[in-house]
Amino acid sequence: MKFREIFLGENKKLLLGKDEKSNEELMKKFKGSLNVVLHTESPGSPFGVIDFSRPTKKERLLSGSAVARYSQDWRDNKEDVIVHVFKGKDVYKRKGMKVGTFGVRNFKKIIVKKKEIESFIGKEK
Repeated sequence: MKFREIFLGENKKLLLGKDEKSNEELMKKFKGSLNVVLHTESPGSPFGVIDFSRPTKKERLLSGSAVARYSQDWRDNKEDVIVHVFKGKDVYKRKGMKVGTFGVRNFKKIIVKKKEIESFIGKEK
């Protein structure tokens, strides 16, 4: 399964799901890990996994901008987007949850500003 890859620097990348099936595969791969994972507060966004250890605050914000950029929240509103940041070890899947849906035990919220999302869009290849 191919994921969207965003390069954050040398040997540093963010993996994003492209749809519910790729979100499912991505989270199965990183569930239980110490990797930083991001998802918008509102449903309808890719899960993003920072595929290296100890990302900086700037790298987390850039990753949040990428997750927000591909979200339904951004598509529909073009305003600031709230993104949840957590570890793979805090992700769980209960029987009956639909494909691409996961629960999270502990998370922090970041607000990704409209200008940061627009700036990210300008850097896309």
